[in-house]
Amino acid sequence: MPLSLYLLALGVFAMGTSEFMLAGLLPAIASDLGVPVGTAGLLTSAFAVGMVVGAPLMAVVTRAWSPRLSLVLFVVVFLAAHVVGAVTTNFAVLLASRTVAALANAGFLAVALTTASASVPPERRGRALAVLLSGTTVATIAGVPGGALLGTAFGWRATFFAVAVLCVPAALGVLKGVPARRDRVATPALRPELAELGKPRLAAVIVLAVFVNAVTFGHFTFLAPVVTDVAGLGEWWVPVALVLFGVGSFLGVQAGGRLSDFAPRPVVLAGGPLVLAGWWSLDLLGTNPVALLVLVFVLGALSFAVGSTVIARVLHHAGGAPTMAGSYATAALNAGAVIGPVVFSV
Repeated sequence: MPLSLYLLALGVFAMGTSEFMLAGLLPAIASDLGVPVGTAGLLTSAFAVGMVVGAPLMAVVTRAWSPRLSLVLFVVVFLAAHVVGAVTTNFAVLLASRTVAALANAGFLAVALTTASASVPPERRGRALAVLLSGTTVATIAGVPGGALLGTAFGWRATFFAVAVLCVPAALGVLKGVPARRDRVATPALRPELAELGKPRLAAVIVLAVFVNAVTFGHFTFLAPVVTDVAGLGEWWVPVALVLFGVGSFLGVQAGGRLSDFAPRPVVLAGGPLVLAGWWSLDLLGTNPVALLVLVFVLGALSFAVGSTVIARVLHHAGGAPTMAGSYATAALNAGAVIGPVVFSV
C-alpha cells in the first residue's frame, strides 16, 4: 500500500478521536461553561449533522482543487477549530467551532476516500479503504479512551489541544505523501456526477450503507447501559467493552477490506443478517457478562467488515462521479450514525 494511505489514516485517526471523544467530556464541559448537560449534548448533534451536510457541500466547493490542497486546508481548519474550542469560555462559540470542525472532517474524509480509491489498482481498492478507515477504528481503541483520561487528568480543554497537536503531523503527512497535481485536469461537470445518484445500484448500496451504520451506531450509542444494567457490571467495565468493540472493528475492517476486493456480495449477504441479529440479541444474551463481552468484540468485527465493504461498493458504483463519490460514501456513513441513535432512543 502507498505511504500516502497511512498518512491519510493518521488524519482520520485525529478526526475520529475528536468525533467520539465528547461522550466522556460533556459533563465537564457543561459544568465549566455553565450550561445543562442536555444543552452540552448539542455539541454532539452539531458535529453529526455537520458531517452529513458537510460531505457533499465541501466536495462541491473544492472539486476543482487538487486533492493535496483540499486535504491540507481541511486539516488546518480542523486544527484551528479545536484551538478556538479549547480557549473559548462561550458555549455558542464552542458550538460554532464544533460545526466548523465537522465540515472540515467531512470534507477531509470525502476527499481522502476518493484519493485512496484512486491511488491503487481497482483490485486493491478494498484494502486501500481498509487502511484509511482503520484510522477511525484505532481512534475508538486508543484515541477516545486516551482523550477521556487526558480530560480527567488535565481538564477537557487539554483534550481539544491534544487533537489540534495531532493535526500537525497529519498535515505534514499529506504534504509529503499526497502528490501535487502537476497536469491541468479538467473538472467534470457537476450535473452528471449528481445524476449518478439516480442509478438504482448506487442508490440501493447507499441506502444499505445508511441502514448498516444506523443499526451499528444506534446500538453502540447505548452500549454503556447494557453493560451496567443488563449485564450488571460496574462502570469500569464500560471502557473495557468499548476497547473490545474497537479491537474487533479494527480486525473487521481489515478483513472486510481484503474480502471486498474479490467477494463483496458474500460479505454483505452473510454478514449483514448476522450484524442485525447480533445487535438485537444484546438484551437477551447480554445478561451473561462473558457472553456480552465476547458478543461486543464479534459485533465490532462484523459491523465494520460489512460497513467497510458497503462503503467500498458505494465508491465502485459511483465511478462516474470522480470528484463526488467520496462525499456520497461519507454522507451515507454519517447519516446512519445520526439516524441510528435517534431511532433507538425513541
